[in-house]
Amino acid sequence: MENNRNYFVAIALSVLILIAWQFLYVNPKIEKERIAAEQSQTTAQQTQPTGTPAVSSQPTNGAVPGAVETRDQAIAKSARVTIDTSALSGSINLTGARLDDLKLKEYHETVDDKSPLITLFSPSDTKDGYFTELGYVGSEATGTVPGPTTVWTVKSGDKLTTATPVVLTFTNEKGVVFTRTISVDEHYMFQIADTINNGSGAPVSLSSYGRVTRFNKPTTPSIYVLHEGFIGVIGEHGLNEVAYGKVEDEAPIQPGKTTTGWLGITDKYWAATIVPPQATPYEAKFAHFPDGRPRYQADYKQDAVTIAPGQSTDLKTLVFAGAKQVPLVDGYEKSYSIPQFDLLIDWGWFYFITKPMFKLMDFFFRYFGNFGVAILLTTIVVKALFFPLASKQYASMANMKKVQPKMEELKKKHGDDRMALQQAMMQLYKDEKINPIAGCWPIVFQIPVFFALYKVIYVTIEMRHAPFFGWIQDLSAPDPTSLFNLFGLLPFAVPHALMIGVWPLVMGITMFLQMRMNPTPPDPTQAMLFTWMPLVFTFMLSSFPAGLVIYWAWNNTLSIIQQSIIMKRHGVKVELFDNIRGLFSRKPKPAE
Repeated sequence: MENNRNYFVAIALSVLILIAWQFLYVNPKIEKERIAAEQSQTTAQQTQPTGTPAVSSQPTNGAVPGAVETRDQAIAKSARVTIDTSALSGSINLTGARLDDLKLKEYHETVDDKSPLITLFSPSDTKDGYFTELGYVGSEATGTVPGPTTVWTVKSGDKLTTATPVVLTFTNEKGVVFTRTISVDEHYMFQIADTINNGSGAPVSLSSYGRVTRFNKPTTPSIYVLHEGFIGVIGEHGLNEVAYGKVEDEAPIQPGKTTTGWLGITDKYWAATIVPPQATPYEAKFAHFPDGRPRYQADYKQDAVTIAPGQSTDLKTLVFAGAKQVPLVDGYEKSYSIPQFDLLIDWGWFYFITKPMFKLMDFFFRYFGNFGVAILLTTIVVKALFFPLASKQYASMANMKKVQPKMEELKKKHGDDRMALQQAMMQLYKDEKINPIAGCWPIVFQIPVFFALYKVIYVTIEMRHAPFFGWIQDLSAPDPTSLFNLFGLLPFAVPHALMIGVWPLVMGITMFLQMRMNPTPPDPTQAMLFTWMPLVFTFMLSSFPAGLVIYWAWNNTLSIIQQSIIMKRHGVKVELFDNIRGLFSRKPKPAE
């Protein structure tokens, strides 16, 4: 028994160390890095030259403008074709045929529908430059091929809509004609169909390339449960998730050559990816380029194809640029046969649990229309599935309580003879048919499920700006209220560290009650942890998304009810109120 207590003390101390590490080291370090990055970016913008350097058509040496302009200035200086669908607005830059101006009509920056739309792509001349480009690499024999500086001509279509594609053309000095047809569905998938007609008198050989390039990275600190950065499924090389920091510190990452897959850049809720033509082998690359304006780039280059005189070849490429809606991403995987495209959403190691968990939650949402209610109902289903395991856990705890008087007698009998005490306790467990570690195994099995639920609430866009009831208008954001200004009754702003809202308090109270279902441990160290842990977790979880805190509070409540029922079934008194009274009525130790 003493070993078990030490085991639990070790766990509790480990949790406290992790919390302290997070608050005292990790959070200040992240904030310091964020400030340094902002200062570095500001300095870079102030010291950029005003000229635009020459640009190669190679995908790894993309256009790197020197001047940083406003978004409107950058858009106005080039000829464009408007994009207008129910989900997207923006334009195609005819210089390079780039997708570099794109906003998401269905998503706003805040919960206020009057706030600005989410901007995904911006021209490279802006500080938040982010674009997708497809082009070619040729040779002297091929002549000029489409690249970053190529100005395309509109053949048909003055606006890209779901019903009207846009057709662009470019003819080089050798008589090679490039025709590009761009279409888009009602959501976020662009289809780019290129036809190359060799009108020269000799064979031409050229390679296609595609790239997703951005000049910034997310300003929010990264978190271990979510990947943001480069991503791709590169054929037989499988899933590649490459952090920004990895390519900053190392050489470009090149998974290997393949004929299938996709690649791009992902944020928490948004992504830009390219699905190359799947017939010709290509080499993928994830890189950071510090020259000029530093930039991050996911690109590919296909093996060269040769086109005979008078002949033509067709290439079809897909570009996804938008919100990572789960049903939509799954649908694209099936309809376009994109291998493992669902991994664009970071389901994590417990994919086989996390995704079904979302499906269940999404089912409840579609039925009740509220993701907060869906979280509550999903928690009930999870508790029901684990009821047999939880019953064993609480039954074991109940049985341990029943034999507590006998254990105290053994301690008095054997005194400091620890070996004899251990043997006597093991015999007691055997006689009473108690497994002292039976209560631990259910917890071990439930950890992956609870982590999966946490992951779903944190990473899925469906939770973004999803309201619950009352003051919770965004389940993906922390509870906006605070105890320290009486939940908004006092007219002053509260520091971030003191934003202890209603739901974190409810969570802390339910955690306190759950822990008081059992007597306070006699060991002073354990007792201290027992007392202070709910308070520590209240402060720690106050900055977590409200959906997670609501889940935790509701799960604690269900656990209290479940434990009470099982303890009564085993004839063990529920000592919750007695333990609480004992906490506040302890007699002081007599003076020696």
